Amino acid sequence: MIIVFGSINLDIVTKAPRIPGPGETVKGESYQLIPGGKGANQALAACRAGSETLMVGAIGKDAFANLALENLKRDGVNLFQTKEVDSPTGIANITVDDNGENAITVASGANNRASASQLDVLRKVDGYLLTQNEVPEEETHKAHIKARELNLKIIHNAAPASKLTDEELALIDWLVVNETEALIVALGVGISAGFDSVKAAEALSQKTGNNVIVTLGSKGAYSFGPDGNHRGKALPVDVKDTTAAGDTFTGAFAAALDQGFDVGDALSRASIAGSLACTVFGAQPSIPTKAFVEKAL
Repeated sequence: MIIVFGSINLDIVTKAPRIPGPGETVKGESYQLIPGGKGANQALAACRAGSETLMVGAIGKDAFANLALENLKRDGVNLFQTKEVDSPTGIANITVDDNGENAITVASGANNRASASQLDVLRKVDGYLLTQNEVPEEETHKAHIKARELNLKIIHNAAPASKLTDEELALIDWLVVNETEALIVALGVGISAGFDSVKAAEALSQKTGNNVIVTLGSKGAYSFGPDGNHRGKALPVDVKDTTAAGDTFTGAFAAALDQGFDVGDALSRASIAGSLACTVFGAQPSIPTKAFVEKAL
């Protein structure tokens, strides 16, 4: 089972020729309202990858709430510990350029009211707690402590990038970072690897004892740690939108471990899932099913 403690957003996605610079206005072609949020994206990815999934988070009592939960409900993610609060549902303003690259501004809203106490009703279960950095850090830390009590293994995606304390790193079984996040987290614990994200991830693993995964876009992903060193190769694709590719990778990786795949296979499946997510516009619409990933494999 996968339990996701994290953010739920509605994405306001605008297609534009390029991402505007400071003080610049760029005229976009169109916009869409698409369910998103790193927590919700990863929950949907784990569910579509074939694992029973529980989403723990917060939404507002507004018109955006049902839209934000639409895909989770349809695909069968368990929402019994997703709560309504007196804050607006989180939104993300996303600009996607002609090359599929994006720039994102998040207004957290209800996500700031997500609480680790929502996990108190759970009993011990075999599985994984999956977390990110889009809800309050102190609540994520409490969720990690609770996960230890519940005998859950912890996969933490340090996105958006932030420094992690030694105490926090000691709780995590798997740390997932992209190229930029690897360097930021490494610097936070006194590791300088220049501009080499792979070396930073390997050094992080050696220093902390964690399994560390660094995702490299079209170059795939590497993992280092107690469970061995592995590489997952990306699938060559025609990139339309990179939004949620990292979330798809993380959710698919968690689901593969949950289903008993070894780390190498899990990394390969996750890398292909992340690649496929780049071929469709929008966050959650792009997340592939298990059958689609296995066909690509």
